[in-house]
Amino acid sequence: MAGGSSAAKSSSKAGVRIVVAGDRGTGKSSLIITAAAESFPTNVPPVLPPTTLPEDMFPEHVPVTVIDTSSSLENRGKLADELRRADAVVLTYACDEPSTLDRLSTFWLPELRRLEVKVPVIVAGCKLDLRDEQQAVSLELVMSPIMQQFREIETCIECSAYKHIQIPEVFYYAQKAVLHPTAPLFDQEAQTLKPRCVRALKRIFILCDHDRDGALSDAELNDFQVKCFNAPLQPSEIVGVKRVVQEKLPEGVSENGLTLTGFLFLHALFIEKGRLETTWTVLRKYGYNNDIRLGDDQLLAPIKRTPDQSVELTSEAVEFLRGVFTMFDSDGDGALNAHELEDLFSTAPESPWNEAPYANAAEKNALGGLSLDGFLSEWAFMTVIDPVLSVENLIYIGYAGDPSSAVRVTRKRRVDRKKQSSDRNVFQCYVFGPKEAGKSSLLHSFVGRQFSEAYTPTTEERYTVNTVDQPDGTKKTLILREIPEDAIEKLLINKDALAACDVAVFVHDSSNGSSWIRSTELLVQVASHGESNGYEVPCLIVAAKDDLEPYPTAIQDSTRVSQDMGIEAPIPISTKLGDFNNVFRRIVRAAEHPHLSIPETEAGKTRKQYHRVLNRSLMVVSVGAAVAIVGLAAYRVYATRKNTSS
Repeated sequence: MAGGSSAAKSSSKAGVRIVVAGDRGTGKSSLIITAAAESFPTNVPPVLPPTTLPEDMFPEHVPVTVIDTSSSLENRGKLADELRRADAVVLTYACDEPSTLDRLSTFWLPELRRLEVKVPVIVAGCKLDLRDEQQAVSLELVMSPIMQQFREIETCIECSAYKHIQIPEVFYYAQKAVLHPTAPLFDQEAQTLKPRCVRALKRIFILCDHDRDGALSDAELNDFQVKCFNAPLQPSEIVGVKRVVQEKLPEGVSENGLTLTGFLFLHALFIEKGRLETTWTVLRKYGYNNDIRLGDDQLLAPIKRTPDQSVELTSEAVEFLRGVFTMFDSDGDGALNAHELEDLFSTAPESPWNEAPYANAAEKNALGGLSLDGFLSEWAFMTVIDPVLSVENLIYIGYAGDPSSAVRVTRKRRVDRKKQSSDRNVFQCYVFGPKEAGKSSLLHSFVGRQFSEAYTPTTEERYTVNTVDQPDGTKKTLILREIPEDAIEKLLINKDALAACDVAVFVHDSSNGSSWIRSTELLVQVASHGESNGYEVPCLIVAAKDDLEPYPTAIQDSTRVSQDMGIEAPIPISTKLGDFNNVFRRIVRAAEHPHLSIPETEAGKTRKQYHRVLNRSLMVVSVGAAVAIVGLAAYRVYATRKNTSS
């Protein structure tokens, strides 16, 4: 593998901005002028204007702008602004003044952290020609403890503007630290490739392993070389690469070629030898940015949609995922265990399902395995919540189609209500209710978790997702989103709060009259919000804890509310006894028929009545106007005839 950085320019910024800072008199301005003009200045102004270095000064041909700064107190504000805008910082000290070196660790480096300047730092010891060689100390010995404390330091270098010693190198290393940063790739302390770098290189290896035999043959290695560096490898070079790997790491080469272990070893070797541009060229050629994620140009373009439209996977993407599931179910038990799931996502920056809201959202078997339905449900859930992240991860695990072919935008929910049907495959249900009503138990039961008597209050939203078998043999995916009682007010501040909701469920403790009252208050509150903002949603009432004695007037109260608001009677369930009364299928059915089960509040009825009267009045006015117009026309005809006859 030959090195090179042809991809750096196209994948990096249009230019690199380097800010030079340090104590007064440490040689900042002389360093910059000598680099730009290639001559030592006789008269140096206090602070230079922004200086552009020649593009051909470095192999990347990326424009470099160098910013000089003043360390005086009155210029501290301007200094802070410049440092915050920097792509890299060069901190200077004077080799003949040890106190200026001490100031790096006592002031300048802590100051960068205080300002939250998170860019590479190059430490430059200027005025090397003035140092007393009798007191010379190894740079490595002096800087090692400082670099241990401040990991943001990429390189330390000594230079002399007067003697033209290592001046271009200062800015070369600064530019290189921006274009080819070490931090995302390599852990200096552990001396190993970072996990995200390993995952990206593994994906690239798999993409290059066309015959899927777990090794790069000579032909595959050559194709890789041409793609990344625009130059083929000579047969002798391929032999040499494999010999280097085999000598250090026998398992790095097999009879079929260079293994993944050998491929990773080579990149670690390049980085250890300071040839980071080689690994960065490879990563950028395959579309990775400095965060070791695919760049925006590789991903799904922003999707234009209204708040009441959602995004689902296409049948093409679902079929791809079925194939992936089978491929990674290595023990053939019909479920992906934690190790298999980690292996599946080992070519993504990290597993997207390790954190909320995706962690523990889907049903798992007794051994913690994710079934095919659970696997597809998680993907459907992620696509609804964050379609760009979903498609990004599809690409990481091998989806080769156009990103836009993986998803589709659903019809507007308002249109669904007018057409009295929905073509969605994934429905989102908001679960409301007072504290201790049984909301969390409903969510847990949906993914097969055991009932627990212990009460744990819900303090933030949580989700569960699963497939629901339909009477016709098809499956729909249902997402349950639990809204804590204390979060409802905040949710409903947003006029589009219910836009993504296909159906709302209101849970109450059927043994507690206060729970019922609070649940109906929430129902009216949510229904009123929907009426006011044009996002009416089907609503169901769930009477939880049906294994307990109902409160005295439960039947009369529920009948009255159902009739008054025009929705179904409450659905009794007992999660403790496992009696769910087909509640999940009934939720899906309500979502599929979005024109039914929509509650009407008194205010909503009054508003409708007002509109009916208004429309009737307008109709009467319209009819009256039409009669008047017809009468006027008849009179004109009559008048014309009369004039003609006379």
